[in-house]
Amino acid sequence: MDIQILTTFFMWCTILNVGLLALSSLMCICAGDWAYGIHSKWFSISREAFNVAIYSFLGVYKVLIFVFSLIPYAALLIVG
Repeated sequence: MDIQILTTFFMWCTILNVGLLALSSLMCICAGDWAYGIHSKWFSISREAFNVAIYSFLGVYKVLIFVFSLIPYAALLIVG
């Protein structure tokens, strides 16, 4: 595997992960009540606990995108 293939791989990983993060964030902003309604049927959870769980997940996911997709892609761009 050469640097060009790895750069392309990490570019697409970053694009897909950021797209999924944006979609998830938009779902929480625009359809938060709908998502809470679905999850509250499965689990007995308060709205505040639901918000904490969802926004914590989005924050951790964002950090993971930076660490495992964006930073390796940027490093490969610099090296390549």
